[in-house]
Amino acid sequence: MEQEVQSVYIHIPFCTQICHYCDFVKFFYNEKLATEYIDALINEINMNIKGKYNNVRTLYIGGGTPTALNYKQLKFLLEFLNKKFDMDSCEEFTIEVNPGDIDQEKAKLLKENGVSRISFGVQVMDDQLLKEIGRVHRVKDVYKTVDLFRQYHFSNISLDLMYALPHQSVEQFRHSLDLALQFDLPHYATYGLQIEPKTVFYLKHKKGQLNRPTEEAEIEMYQILRSTMNGNGIHQYEISNFAKPGFESKHNLNYWSNDYYYGFGAGAHGYLPGRRITNLRPLPAYVKKAMKDGHPVLEEERITLKENIEEEIFLGLRRMEGLSKKQFQSKFGFTLDSLFKEQIKKFIKMDLLYVNNETLYLTESGLLLANKVFEEFMLEDSDLQRIY
Repeated sequence: MEQEVQSVYIHIPFCTQICHYCDFVKFFYNEKLATEYIDALINEINMNIKGKYNNVRTLYIGGGTPTALNYKQLKFLLEFLNKKFDMDSCEEFTIEVNPGDIDQEKAKLLKENGVSRISFGVQVMDDQLLKEIGRVHRVKDVYKTVDLFRQYHFSNISLDLMYALPHQSVEQFRHSLDLALQFDLPHYATYGLQIEPKTVFYLKHKKGQLNRPTEEAEIEMYQILRSTMNGNGIHQYEISNFAKPGFESKHNLNYWSNDYYYGFGAGAHGYLPGRRITNLRPLPAYVKKAMKDGHPVLEEERITLKENIEEEIFLGLRRMEGLSKKQFQSKFGFTLDSLFKEQIKKFIKMDLLYVNNETLYLTESGLLLANKVFEEFMLEDSDLQRIY
């Protein structure tokens, strides 16, 4: 494997239903097309990572809905990955799952092939809201699926929750959160609804037909989320993620630490030393190019120093452990204050940032206004010229 790259993301773009908010690369499941896709995916991986039993720290299969694949297809893919990567060295092997789309046969297959972490796309514990956001499952399916994974002794389960959904009140969110916490799972990933282009919700929003909660209500939901998680012993370790000690997502921490990773599959993104790679999104184009030479690349861009610095700051501030000034200086050879002294002073005065032991953190208010903070850490070329 390329030096320093210890994480692998694999994208499975198939779904049985397209959610109204989702802008990831996804297509309705088709058995023949899915088989062709897996063959192309495997060829892409083999052409970029040579040999067998490669060391890997984290492996993540996302989507789409990976378990939309039929049993034979899923088995073929998992068995390939077990030969391609040394699972004894893999600290975390995650797969995304939707409630109701997995049975005992598939759950057993995941366990037998070394999957150690389940990312569980629940979104909301409310049947009416599930229907309105385009989800197929219902609340009863969530209970059945959690029980199924516990039967097969999966202990590392992450549950996804969304808030600020159309027609969702603060009390509805509170109720949904309380129900989700009754499962006593070790990890919860939470997301405020973002309106993304080329989605059903985007079209409704443009027509003025999307009845969203107010900004004040969204802020209240986030505050309830943080206080409730903390009260249940589930600590916040990133703006949107909460975990019991030791159950933080190693794969996602790799992203937030600005470390390298491979991205395989249609529309997947990879981040390798000095370059960022984006794969082709259309399925026929991806399959054709991946089968031809294993390099179905749409775009490859060189990472500039400016971009590297900006991402280091944004990603560092997203984490509750903060942005270490000493680590920043060690990595880039100059101090954070030499670039952003005035911005830091401004946000400290506004109670959006604070400094402790040479580490920069978002305050309670800063977490709510993180994007506003991040915008002021964008660099101009002239800023770097002052340093060099």
